[in-house]
Amino acid sequence: VIIYGDLPKNKENVIYLSNHQCTVDWIIADMLAIRQNALGHVRYVLKDGLKWLPLYGWYFSQHGGVYVKRSAKFNEKEMRDKLRAQMKAETPMYLVIFPEGTRYNPEIPKVIADSQSFAEKEGLAVLKHVLTPRVKATHVAIDTMKDYVDAVYDVTVAYEGTLDHKGQRKVAPSMTEFLCKECPRVHIFIDRIELKDIPEEQVYMRRWLHERFEIKDKLLIEFYDAKDSKRRNKFPGKGVHSKLSLKKTLPSLLFLGGLTASMLMTESGRKLYVKTWIYGTLIGCLWVSIKP
Repeated sequence: VIIYGDLPKNKENVIYLSNHQCTVDWIIADMLAIRQNALGHVRYVLKDGLKWLPLYGWYFSQHGGVYVKRSAKFNEKEMRDKLRAQMKAETPMYLVIFPEGTRYNPEIPKVIADSQSFAEKEGLAVLKHVLTPRVKATHVAIDTMKDYVDAVYDVTVAYEGTLDHKGQRKVAPSMTEFLCKECPRVHIFIDRIELKDIPEEQVYMRRWLHERFEIKDKLLIEFYDAKDSKRRNKFPGKGVHSKLSLKKTLPSLLFLGGLTASMLMTESGRKLYVKTWIYGTLIGCLWVSIKP
């Protein structure tokens, strides 16, 4: 994990804005949070369809996640109410938002072309390595929690090994590929932004957010397209190889590994494991349909 920019050592209440390429992006937020002793505080703004994920859909909802629908179906009041409930409970907040709304995937050029066409139509800069960001969820989060969060983290993520032999960008690694080390390094650039430097009105925040994504695009152009091959596969500036101590990772590994192994080693444990997935999923789906 190579970190550039200004990641504070101490935990803060933050809104985390990032480009989105694959499911591993969710884990990147965890990687940064654990370095600030804030791992249990990570909460996500997710597209509505993910609430039907087996077990996880219910878990994200119970853990302060916010499900949102896109475009005209976006329910601003529902999101504000969920965030206010978290604030009232004085819940630590590491709220992760992917403003693009969907993944940037070079193998789906229509999504990229539509995003670029929309930007051009709206008089916004056309972006190459990120999609045109949507402002609604970001505006609601910042506006609702402006007196609660300490800062906004603007995070840009790039995965090594995502250039083909012709120098063209490839799709980001899947979770399986990532865990099997087919992506040797992750490069993470962090800008910590004070709330006072962000415009409050949505129309101005939209422009501000797009400008932030222009900065991301320039970083990624440097990463993927730099004419000097020695400057590729890294961001400008000094990157720090960030390691974690065993005491931050080993206890969780031993606890979860031991618990899972002990269940799977006996017939009754395996039955309980299967029933947990089946009935937990059914109850979870019922729960999120009643109480999103």
